[in-house]
Amino acid sequence: MAARALREAGRRRGWAAEVGRRCFSGGSAGTAVPERKEGGGGKPVNLFTAVNQALHIALDTDPRAYVFGEDVGFGGVFRCTTGLADRFGKNRVFNTPLCEQGIAGFAIGLAAMGNRAIAEIQFADYIFPAFDQIVNEAAKFRYRSGNEFNCGGLTIRTPYGAVGHGGHYHSQSPEAFFCHVPGLKVIIPRSPREAKGLLLASIRDPNPVVFFEPKWLYRLSVEEVPEEDYMLPLSQAEVIRKGSDITLIGWGAQLAVLKEACEDAAKDGVSCELIDLKTLIPWDKETVEASVKKTGKLLVSSSLLMFIFTIYHLGNNNSKSFRQYINYC
Repeated sequence: MAARALREAGRRRGWAAEVGRRCFSGGSAGTAVPERKEGGGGKPVNLFTAVNQALHIALDTDPRAYVFGEDVGFGGVFRCTTGLADRFGKNRVFNTPLCEQGIAGFAIGLAAMGNRAIAEIQFADYIFPAFDQIVNEAAKFRYRSGNEFNCGGLTIRTPYGAVGHGGHYHSQSPEAFFCHVPGLKVIIPRSPREAKGLLLASIRDPNPVVFFEPKWLYRLSVEEVPEEDYMLPLSQAEVIRKGSDITLIGWGAQLAVLKEACEDAAKDGVSCELIDLKTLIPWDKETVEASVKKTGKLLVSSSLLMFIFTIYHLGNNNSKSFRQYINYC
């Protein structure tokens, strides 16, 4: 009861408020949108609006698609599901009890019956009660039945990462746990355009997907996003900055900081090649290997704090130069 009371108190505080003061915009360079029409254009939108557009399209184009989770009926704490219940009805967009293992278990069963189950875990920190269902049921469903059955229509969406005021139950980044699980795909977008295309691809992929959304960027990242239906390929990384001295790899909200680190390094004469992994499992080995063969050095950003620390020292000249650091790597 105490745990539930604490959780309710956190939700009543309104986590959908602005999540910081510094604005970043996703880069325009990226994989071509296959279904985009010539001259189609797009509108500048933020990341949560792009997610909302993707969910509208997924429900509109597939009558077997359902969206459910805690508070999704009124739009969710981050407003990603705004307007869905009004348009598609409460039979297809509905609230669930505060029970993550129940949400995941129901989603697996729904997907196993040939539907598109789009489940929302309100915060990634809450995904751990559903760990058994995701890891031991969803990921292994096809394998243990000898490919006779599957729950490939399952997508679990969840906002992850710190925003500066969330506390230890609203700031975690648990993606690494799921990257060791054969049978799952783990996706993290860096920007609104990427979020829409990758989410639609995840929903339509014939494998269970855990889709982490960087809540730090829900309102801060803005770029032009095609209004029409489109998908971006999964398991295909993107070189978003070419370089020759070192390869940097990141995903999600880290990319905004990594871009600044590359710019600061360039001032010190270091040429960084920056790769957005996008799909953490199964990841794009070919793109990474080709880059590392060229640069000879690799640095994986596993913590946003690490690069904030690096940029701080670059700006204050209180440590070894970035050139020395890279040579050390």
